Amino acid sequence: MEFYTLKIANVERQYPLVSLSPKIRIASFNILGDKELAQKAAFELCKKLNGLKFDYLVGPEVTVLPLIHEMAEILGMKRYVILRKQIHGYMIKPIYLNNKHKLVINGADAELIKNKRVVIIDDVVSTGKTIKAILELVEKLNTKVVAKIAILKQGDIFGDEIKDLIYLEKIPLFKTGS
Repeated sequence: MEFYTLKIANVERQYPLVSLSPKIRIASFNILGDKELAQKAAFELCKKLNGLKFDYLVGPEVTVLPLIHEMAEILGMKRYVILRKQIHGYMIKPIYLNNKHKLVINGADAELIKNKRVVIIDDVVSTGKTIKAILELVEKLNTKVVAKIAILKQGDIFGDEIKDLIYLEKIPLFKTGS
């Protein structure tokens, strides 16, 4: 198996290259369980938010959880919002997108960020589709997005909604044969 070595916030890791299609491979980045990387990346990302005024951090489940938790800790925030991929029994008046991404926000969290300023956080942004879906969902709540931030930007396939993405490192897409 081939690996790609990546240094993020002075932490070096090797990630296996996995196939997305017959012609494209990616480094399989996963921050879950890597407390050291989550802490150091969170610290560096928080520095990039210096001077921005916002009320909450918002991100999609699951892989962003350690990062958003560490960032909230560093910033002294008592709450952050995680968007789910499906409606769960505990949710009251969930709001959801009925598209491919199927993002859901619990009604209580929706009220929390309604008419507020937020920072959208993801671990890796490849196509920008997840961030675009989050933008669409929070727009329903009249929530102002003041920044979009990620550990990694992968490739260069982005629309106007993602052109101002703040990130720590860029990681390539790996193309194989013709």
